[in-house]
Amino acid sequence: MPELNHKVRGVDHVAYPTFDPAGTVEFYRDVLGFPVVHSICAAGWGPEKHPDFIHFFFDIGNDDRLAFFYYFGLEPFEGGPQGDAYSRFADDVPIFFIRSRHLAIHVDDEDDLLEYRRRLDSSNWPVEMQIQHETIESIYTHDPNGYMIEITRAMRPVTPQEDLDAELTIDALVDVVRGPDPSMANLLARKAELIVERAAQWVPSDEEVVAR
Repeated sequence: MPELNHKVRGVDHVAYPTFDPAGTVEFYRDVLGFPVVHSICAAGWGPEKHPDFIHFFFDIGNDDRLAFFYYFGLEPFEGGPQGDAYSRFADDVPIFFIRSRHLAIHVDDEDDLLEYRRRLDSSNWPVEMQIQHETIESIYTHDPNGYMIEITRAMRPVTPQEDLDAELTIDALVDVVRGPDPSMANLLARKAELIVERAAQWVPSDEEVVAR
């Protein structure tokens, strides 16, 4: 597969609907300290029967923004008892599936992470989990709309070897899910095959060895 030029420069904004704009502003601006940086008041916008709405943005650093839509007069939709303002799920939907859709915001170090934990624990939205994953440590809570929010910090840099492992893993995943029996066992078997197939690419040539 040819390598594509990487032209993007991060997230401009992520947007969600809200039925609680006051609580949303309190959570993001007043508790977490993310300033409001832009808003759009759209009256009479769009096709027939489209409600007036406001679209407002919070600065989450690095020129990235988190945005919300509030539609005047629109009531929350019926649905299952789980989920958020965007998706309401039935009782039988696993909670791990619901929580897989979340927003993660990066901070520089452990001190910053603990500062956000302090702010949240002093608010109406205390931290629900604090977990160390392979290379990151994260705190989690739900905002006033039911969206899961993660604040995370790197515990160490990701190595080039891990980047290579990720490429192998995802190539194996794509192959396996297109087959008749997608499973973790088959993914690992396919990954092993790819390692053998590509091993020659990772052996330095005689010229490279001499240059070293």
